[in-house]
Amino acid sequence: MSTPSAPIFDLRLHATAAPDRAAIVCGDDRLGHAELEALANRFADLFRQLGLQRGDHIATLLGNRPEGLAVAWAAWRSGLYLTPMSTALSASELRYLVDDCDARAVLADVDQSGLAATLATADSDVQCLALRGAIPGFTALEPLLEQASPLPQAHEPPGALMMYTSGTTGAPKGVIRPLLPADWHGTPPFAADLIALFGVAGDDVRYLSTAPLYHAAPLRFALAVTAGGGCVFVMERFDAEQALRLIAEEGITHSQWVPAMFQRLLALPAERRAAFSAPAHRSAIHGAAPCTPALKRAMIDWWGPILVEYYSGSEGVGLTLIDSHEALRKPGSVGRTRKGVLHIVGADGAELPVGVDGLVCFSGVAPFAYHKAPEKTSARMQPQGWQTFGDIGHVDADGYLYLTDRLDDMIISGGVNVYPQEIEAAIREVPGVWDCAVVGVPDERFGERPVAFVVADHGHAWPSDALPAAVRSHCEQRLGRFKQPAGIHLIDTLPRSPTGKLLRRQLRNATPMVR
Repeated sequence: MSTPSAPIFDLRLHATAAPDRAAIVCGDDRLGHAELEALANRFADLFRQLGLQRGDHIATLLGNRPEGLAVAWAAWRSGLYLTPMSTALSASELRYLVDDCDARAVLADVDQSGLAATLATADSDVQCLALRGAIPGFTALEPLLEQASPLPQAHEPPGALMMYTSGTTGAPKGVIRPLLPADWHGTPPFAADLIALFGVAGDDVRYLSTAPLYHAAPLRFALAVTAGGGCVFVMERFDAEQALRLIAEEGITHSQWVPAMFQRLLALPAERRAAFSAPAHRSAIHGAAPCTPALKRAMIDWWGPILVEYYSGSEGVGLTLIDSHEALRKPGSVGRTRKGVLHIVGADGAELPVGVDGLVCFSGVAPFAYHKAPEKTSARMQPQGWQTFGDIGHVDADGYLYLTDRLDDMIISGGVNVYPQEIEAAIREVPGVWDCAVVGVPDERFGERPVAFVVADHGHAWPSDALPAAVRSHCEQRLGRFKQPAGIHLIDTLPRSPTGKLLRRQLRNATPMVR
């Protein structure tokens, strides 16, 4: 007896079976599955007319618009690598990405014209295409798309996403994998594992995307939902009040968040939170940054046990999951492995026992490489071939992973390894602390010393000027000498990326040497 093959999920199937069913909603822009399919086919035909070949790279500078998903589907069907670029970058950072990814074409939205215009230089052979308006040095896209065919091509070799890491500790790095064989058919890899892990396939799925689509997780989830036949509701930018309204009014079933968004949701007036009702909302997925046990418990108390946290990264070497019930039993854990095989590794490369911190590595997943950066790839690989996101952590006796810190964020003070997250966890225990971050700064005597940045909870009764003294006193009781913050600074907000990742380098750059 033959084994039944796994079902294939693809936008094209739903464009035929349910052409008018909504696939993506961005404000007033709404495309059905057939419309999104036709637009993707037009982009794919255009890429061929521009002379792009299998293995070429294209880059996009787009806001949260339907065209972002159409271009991604088109790149997949054209054998192209797609690199979405952040609209929050500077002109020099964008130029770095275009050059580093070897882009043959750049597509930009007119809303980004100020930044995009700097990419159209006379000495460049990059083809620059403008969407929804004129950008100096760019060719208008709409006339080209009107002439392109909305029909599938006879030969559609698979392409791939080439996402860049967020660059929170240095220059962004492109994560690249070899293209699949030209005759390969099946559910696109950018959708297959998300559909299997998070159940985002089905015509009843209504998914709220709260973050920019130029980041890996939001883009891949949105593509997975359209592959699975559901509808993606994309926020132009995150707003806590609007997010609640969309969840309730649009019957959202799945949503995606970062912890900083949870903080903003919980900061809404108590009466607004009490009035929120969303019986269809069954899965609130979050990741990208650490979520404290207190913050997670507060969200579970409000929304019920629908939170699901994942730990992974653009490199895709592994993934862990933890649901709400597990999180309440194992506070602080990011769950058990669901993709890859987990290893905790010591400085000598040997695996460490339960409860001992080490480098978090994974095996069993196709290895990645950083584009044109073999030395950086090697730094993320163990001699056995295991790869890592660069995090420090340990597992308990039940196999649950706990992250201690980022290897790149570790502070070496007087020869002692100091992990910022341990200090941050202690500081968050102080009443009146809303958020905090710890970074290492140069010190003439010890090499580095930790410095803390604290955001006060303005709803707390303590005067904010008393907060640094309370934090210092608490740290003296809870932490060893080398872990004591050399400075405690009150700050209005912590610098974060659009996906909620803490930008520690901005805090380091703003902090003078400790004397």
